[in-house]
Amino acid sequence: MAGPGSRVFISHLSGIAVFDPNGDQVGRVRDVVVSLRLGGRPPRVLGLVVEVIGRRRVFLPMTRVTSLESGQVLTTGVINVRRFEQRPSETLVLAELLDRTVTWTKTQEPVTVLDVAMVPSRLREWEISKVFVQTGKMTRLRKARGETLTLDWSAVTGFSLAEEGQGAANLLATFEQLRPADLANVLHHLSAKRRAEVAAALDDDRLADVLGELPEDDQVEIIGKLKEERAADVLEAMDPDDAADLLSDLPEEDAERLLGLMEPEEAASVRRLLSYEEDTAGGLMTTEPIVLEPDATVAEALARVRVSDHKPALAAQVYVCRPPNETPTGTYLGTVHFQRLLREPPYVLVGSIVDDDLDPLSPDTPLPLITSYLATYNLVAAPVVDEADHLLGAVTVDDVLDHLLPDDWREAALHGGEALNHEHESEAAGGR
Repeated sequence: MAGPGSRVFISHLSGIAVFDPNGDQVGRVRDVVVSLRLGGRPPRVLGLVVEVIGRRRVFLPMTRVTSLESGQVLTTGVINVRRFEQRPSETLVLAELLDRTVTWTKTQEPVTVLDVAMVPSRLREWEISKVFVQTGKMTRLRKARGETLTLDWSAVTGFSLAEEGQGAANLLATFEQLRPADLANVLHHLSAKRRAEVAAALDDDRLADVLGELPEDDQVEIIGKLKEERAADVLEAMDPDDAADLLSDLPEEDAERLLGLMEPEEAASVRRLLSYEEDTAGGLMTTEPIVLEPDATVAEALARVRVSDHKPALAAQVYVCRPPNETPTGTYLGTVHFQRLLREPPYVLVGSIVDDDLDPLSPDTPLPLITSYLATYNLVAAPVVDEADHLLGAVTVDDVLDHLLPDDWREAALHGGEALNHEHESEAAGGR
């Protein structure tokens, strides 16, 4: 445990590892649970929200934390693995207090909360002691540019008031390094209001990646709260197949209106996907595979594969076609797998090493046959070609899995694979 007077800023706890007494990592800190108190008394720290294996969030009482030093949390080794459910009397520091506008009582000036600090009050008990704030006006996307101050908790008021239009810059800075799936997990556990604020503050590309990792209900909720022009921009930034899936969950008139606001070329790809049955190769495929002409070299193919924007499954092979190179392409000639590219000299033309032994999928191929095709030939992606031998797109194994799993699999994954509705144990002060 940190020594007497030790101060820990809570944003510094985000993402740090949690270990049991044997030195085995059991999870990572995602938030801190506090209980606000009346009369300007510092809030009591009840415990940590810890993300364990399977992305399940559980509650770790502060009474079971033995150390908060050296960028890690040590515990007594006993962790209740029931899913964390926030109670009405509890507040999540990172999710709900950062970016709030409160009042500095000395000057009655509004200030923005950048961070809060906690200190041990007695053995294994902690309370919030300090508030790190910034003066000046806060915008939706940018921090204020005024002076920064560290104030006593009692020197500010307004934490217990409902916050309208709360920003998200500091919360996003705390979670900047998270993968899209992990940030989706954070968003899913926020309140609807806070989720909308964070979504509004994300840039289009980041929000597009995160939306693809969220359950359908969350996707529809978030896209519905964006301004239509912004929603169209985010849909353009999404993979066409993900955008088509999201639009298919919207009322038809809303989907058509958003398609009308998208760039014509982007909208055309999505409309093509929407024209196919959902559980067919046409409905599952992406319209943006890596396409090369037969006179391209192996060096050019490898350069295209290296582009970080390509999902691993798409980068596993390139598709060789006659011009035009945008789907639907000219005549499809075959594929060249990544391993074959690595075995050939850089100057070799891809047209000379094409694999044309396997028949491509037709757009109306049903899901069971797609699954069998990928499994039989040990593939992670497969071309989709129409009757005129034009490449329409590619089906990847991740999209196949997405449709093979239960409809609520993302919801289950975000809750650690269990639909547990009962409360976590009463393990800490305040009725836990």
